[in-house]
Amino acid sequence: QVQLVESGGGLVQPGGSLRLSCAAPGFTLDHYNIGWYRQAPGKEREGVSCISSSGDSTYHTDSVRGRFTTSRDTSKNTVYLQMNSLRPEDTAVYYCATTLLCGSYYLGPGDYWGQGTQVTVSS
Repeated sequence: QVQLVESGGGLVQPGGSLRLSCAAPGFTLDHYNIGWYRQAPGKEREGVSCISSSGDSTYHTDSVRGRFTTSRDTSKNTVYLQMNSLRPEDTAVYYCATTLLCGSYYLGPGDYWGQGTQVTVSS
């Protein structure tokens, strides 16, 4: 079973930036599409972005497109979510997960999940 570990969350002011990391000790992430999901208090979990196993395709939901970037570093076996121009509505617990479905226009549900990292955007 793939085990994922997120890191990089924290408290940031509106307009600031954070970079989240998703690692998988003992597993090769290049074999998997990786999705980023988030869940805000009182809301359902939503898909934010994904990157295909090859790295050729990425998807970003409308609310983050142009502000967030998803990438992978194969040498570090890590997937990143670079978040710029953060807004209070981006406050949530962010999760990475493997997913069977990731393309330029879609993100499927997650399969194996990390434990999540809290992102709080507040002044």
